[in-house]
Amino acid sequence: MLKDITIGQYIPSDSWVHRLDPRVKLIISMLYIFMVFKIKALWGFIPMALALLFVVYLAKLPLKYLLKGLKPLRMILLITFLVNLLMTPGEPLVYKALGFITISKDGLEKAVYMCFRLSFLIVGTSILTLTTSPIALTEAIENLLEPLKKIGIPIHEFAMMMTIALRFIPTLMEEADKIMKAQSARGADFESGNIISRAKNMVPLLVPMFLISFHRAEELGIAMESRCYRGDQGRTRLNPLHYAGKDAVAVLGVLLFFGALLAVQRWI
Repeated sequence: MLKDITIGQYIPSDSWVHRLDPRVKLIISMLYIFMVFKIKALWGFIPMALALLFVVYLAKLPLKYLLKGLKPLRMILLITFLVNLLMTPGEPLVYKALGFITISKDGLEKAVYMCFRLSFLIVGTSILTLTTSPIALTEAIENLLEPLKKIGIPIHEFAMMMTIALRFIPTLMEEADKIMKAQSARGADFESGNIISRAKNMVPLLVPMFLISFHRAEELGIAMESRCYRGDQGRTRLNPLHYAGKDAVAVLGVLLFFGALLAVQRWI
């Protein structure tokens, strides 16, 4: 299950989406997250799903691989669904099932809505990392936050930490999967039992994962020092970022789509 996490992974390609300026993709991703939270009705996710399918087609990404990233979140989605279903008051749809559970119509709608919101957030952010290399993402974050340098915020270091953390998510998940398989071969059980017992069975993973994380951090620090890394002082870039016509088309198209969706939602 851990190997199914897609956030932080990058698939090299020469698609139209891959060639977009990383700053543009980051801005579009922020607008996309804003729109996911602005959708107030379930029907609003239909045009968003169609738009995502269109972007996946342009990026030449395998849809099955992209949806695979939702598998590790099955438990979170289930808990979110149940909490909203059982805790939201409203018109009773099922009155006192099992003697004490009341399910309302508003609760069912909110539960489905929240699960859709989480799923769309995961899929959308996965598209960003799958089509943007870690180096390009670092440069985009640093460039967009450049004005904050005037008030003394270390933007370069902040962007570097964010990108390294994002980059090492799939690596650490792969290491965790290897440890789980090794412990399973020695008799450990990570699959059977209820949620509490499964959580307890995960405790033996913590110590080796901490050790691996510290070891990789030390190796990364040594590698950066051996290459004379000293932050952003005096650094130049091999491929400077620059906007092109396709970037303007992408931003304009996204703004028109989101504006139309908001207008239709408000009108309905």
